[in-house]
Amino acid sequence: MKPAFILLLFLFSGLLPKTTRADSTTINFENLSDSTTVGSAYASSGVIFTNAVILTAGESLNELDFPPHSGSNVVGDVFGPITLTFLTPVSSFSGFFTYAAHLTLDGYGSSNQLLVTASSLFSANSVSSGNQPNELIQLNFPGGIDSVTITGDPAGTSFALDDVSFTTVPTNTVPEPGSVSLLFTGIALALVIGRRKLLIASFTRN
Repeated sequence: MKPAFILLLFLFSGLLPKTTRADSTTINFENLSDSTTVGSAYASSGVIFTNAVILTAGESLNELDFPPHSGSNVVGDVFGPITLTFLTPVSSFSGFFTYAAHLTLDGYGSSNQLLVTASSLFSANSVSSGNQPNELIQLNFPGGIDSVTITGDPAGTSFALDDVSFTTVPTNTVPEPGSVSLLFTGIALALVIGRRKLLIASFTRN
């Protein structure tokens, strides 16, 4: 393969969009105290909670009917439907739910348009209901979800959520204008190298 062609191939590859790695996050709420309003406590993980309050087994949580999926902490809809607002759009969301009222999960886009929805299997799955607690409910939308609202009883105090997981949407990086200039410089250099070799070959033959 000719050196000039190799140089051009290298420069073109540098201008191709780069795809960043999608980040997956799981939050188990174990680092917060009982009755804490979650709010922006997990902003560093990429999400802000609305209407979510920490419930701890043996304290404000009735763990006999609403057992945590892991550890001793869950979040409850004490003040009404819980909303999670993601600082970076996510392609998937999931959590483990124990509930006393039918649940609806709605995923919204950046303009607050409804993108995807999911519902619980039962009208209730607390231990006393006879159904299996800690149901895994998921939302998936590759184009990106900006927020998720979880609604049980609109008045609140109807479900416990544990072990929230979400995966951010990979983003493409576009080459900077300086990269385009580099490309043209490389083309010019490749042409000079090619012309020089042509002249040397011609001189040698003569």
